[in-house]
Amino acid sequence: MNRRCTILAVSMLSITGSASAADLPAKASPAVAVDTPFFKLIDDRITVSWMPAGTDPGNYSIRPDGSINGKTAKQVYSFTHFDIWAYGTNFFNISLLKSDHNDPANPCTNAGVIFNPTNGTTTSAACEGASEIFGQIRSTFGWNEIFNTKAFAIDPLRNISFAVGLDANTVNNRLAPAKRDVVAGLQFQFALPYKGFFNVSPLMYWDFANHNGFAQCGSGFSGPVPGVNCLIDGHRSYNPTWAIETNYYMDLGFLPESMQFFSISGRAAWYGPKGTESNPLPYNPLPVAAPANLNTTVEFNAEPIRLTFDASKAAWGPKYSHFVDMWVAYRYWQNKFGLDHEKSRLCNVSPGVSNNTCTESTIYSGITMKF
Repeated sequence: MNRRCTILAVSMLSITGSASAADLPAKASPAVAVDTPFFKLIDDRITVSWMPAGTDPGNYSIRPDGSINGKTAKQVYSFTHFDIWAYGTNFFNISLLKSDHNDPANPCTNAGVIFNPTNGTTTSAACEGASEIFGQIRSTFGWNEIFNTKAFAIDPLRNISFAVGLDANTVNNRLAPAKRDVVAGLQFQFALPYKGFFNVSPLMYWDFANHNGFAQCGSGFSGPVPGVNCLIDGHRSYNPTWAIETNYYMDLGFLPESMQFFSISGRAAWYGPKGTESNPLPYNPLPVAAPANLNTTVEFNAEPIRLTFDASKAAWGPKYSHFVDMWVAYRYWQNKFGLDHEKSRLCNVSPGVSNNTCTESTIYSGITMKF
């Protein structure tokens, strides 16, 4: 809602007795109500980036020498919005991730060719790479703002906020993953040197709708009995669990003034076990006629450090700070989507032989432009 503040545009007068209109300054004006902008800050950016060694669980190929290629290069195109308003912040990101041939789009090859390779890389190399759309929203509502106080700003703590959000994705490969989850909890914001910050958010995380073809009856990854060892439509629903999300940012203000174009940032998130791989199907560690349905495990998704060069500030001065950023980062994601990288069938060709698709470790670089 709009907030309005009243500004009194009158001069201070010392008057004895009665005052007429002639006694007032000629430019005096009555009280005027002025709209306060709904948003204190709006920041919109587009990013083009490159991930040379991404992964997608279950998507791999066999090289001619017999070794396993579980890496999927990805082009990433993103739009990011961030704003600050009277009672908190809003963050929105939507990305298109375009995979290389190792993660093929559907339809392409016969079912099972990519997931259980038998003829090297010939068929996968002929396939168009899959495309994923991923969206994320996070909003906060600050306690200092809600209660009109500074009680929650005690150094180094800046604020405590309610935090809510949701994530969603869809991929056009054979397994057709499509997840929907929500988060809710608190955010604690701490100050770092050089006008930086460090945020910690303990959250409830609920991955309530998550389609994937490997859970579907007849997929080859599940059994033949609906409701017992497969799902008719492949739509899984996980249990609510815990999560911790963190992020930080800091300018490298200790550098000489002629080099103050660099900053560092990063994030790390942990998501707790959320049921079985094909939840709500029951835990099945030792299948007789069907693949195992193992428990999920703790998922760790991080970009520990991103080094950013403020190219626009370097070229055109402080007035254009962060209009064009060039950056390089390291990305690490273990137990992707909660799949146990040591035990899950999607993560291993055979027991103890990993297909290298459930742990992602890659350099990540790109350019970000503000508009």
